[in-house]
Amino acid sequence: MSVDTVSLTGWGRTAPTTALRFRPRSYEEAAATVLGCGPRGSIARGLGRTHGDAAQNAGGSVLDMTALDRVRTIDAAAGLVVCDAGTTLHRLREVMLPLGWFPPVVPGGRYVTVGGAIGSDGHGDNHRAAGSFSRHVTEFTLLTADGEARTVRPGTPLFDATAGGLGLTGVILSATLRFRPVTTALMSVDTERAAGLDDLLSRMARGHRPYEYARIDLTARGRATGRGVLVRADHVPVRALPAHARRTALALGPARRPAAPPLLPRLFGRLSATALNELGYRTAPRSRTGELQPVGAFFRALDARPHSNRVSPTGGRIHYAFLVGHGQEETLRRIVGRIARSRCPSFRAVLRRCGEGGPGWLSFPAPGWHLSLDLPAGLPGLARFLDSLDEEVAAAGGRVSLTEDARLRPGALAAMYPRLPEFRALRAELDPTGAFRSDLSRRLSL
Repeated sequence: MSVDTVSLTGWGRTAPTTALRFRPRSYEEAAATVLGCGPRGSIARGLGRTHGDAAQNAGGSVLDMTALDRVRTIDAAAGLVVCDAGTTLHRLREVMLPLGWFPPVVPGGRYVTVGGAIGSDGHGDNHRAAGSFSRHVTEFTLLTADGEARTVRPGTPLFDATAGGLGLTGVILSATLRFRPVTTALMSVDTERAAGLDDLLSRMARGHRPYEYARIDLTARGRATGRGVLVRADHVPVRALPAHARRTALALGPARRPAAPPLLPRLFGRLSATALNELGYRTAPRSRTGELQPVGAFFRALDARPHSNRVSPTGGRIHYAFLVGHGQEETLRRIVGRIARSRCPSFRAVLRRCGEGGPGWLSFPAPGWHLSLDLPAGLPGLARFLDSLDEEVAAAGGRVSLTEDARLRPGALAAMYPRLPEFRALRAELDPTGAFRSDLSRRLSL
């Protein structure tokens, strides 16, 4: 097992802290690290793709789980996979797609570990249809503070506390996942432009394809406030292909990991967010249906550039992700209008509809509207501005995503997550000495 002292951040590259990083290569090494973690505790970490500080532990230890990445068993008839927690969704897609199975949820792209997807209870563009990641987990093995490896199944308090529990109930060692059947490696994609937020919400409310998201322009004002490019997609059935293409329908193209061009960070520094959003909106098709794309191309916005977090202004970036329920559209309109009027330079904003919430006590998704955006961390007055947005979200019965958070105040937490007392009580019973801690858990008193 390798050990070193490192400075760690979230994907937003804000609030770096230093910890002792352990990289266990067996379950036994992981257990030994937890039992000897010291007074500052430990926290598991995957590939560090979340923007906040949930996988940091200042002055303590961090378990880098990426060496535990074995695919242990596959049931190709049922679409079930048993794998280590450090296995990436990219690896599982490579293994399972040629067999006719696809990850039921793709949270944040293929460079996400299974343990991270469970600990965040990740969701994707198909949340309205498929729910969050934990709904497709049939069981997992959890290393708890006493060094015991427990088998945890849905419907139990420990499952509900761990799904979305940000690693604070223990270290996920392995999991059994249920995949969805597909017959091709292609997506059928529809794209259309919406002239403003009301137009966009109306179009999204009428949609029925499982994958759906909208790239929303938060720099547009006036009648164009909240305009966006709406994208919907579904897996292509093999019967839709010509006969000569059906034998290779599940074939993956060559693996590619394109890097960001060297001039891109300087380009983003010179061009304004307004110009980039205008370009993105104007170059999108007004209406296009049935475009065929390989699965890798459709999800490229999430995972084409594994180091895209380096394309950000000095000081990193804040990823603000919140949700308000159906019936709270006026709150959404008000927040979008406030962001537009503030001239905050948001380069990437995405609006999604979420469906039924998962079982996790601290899971983020719930029925309603989910808006996420990136902002330069060094903007003057940004902290006060986002605090005021938190107040609006909480007053509307909504919530901020803890997985992506790096700045939420503790006072807003209880209103957003009503099952927080149950989570704290289970943690106190399961881990009385605080073996599992993180920068986020200390900041929010989890």
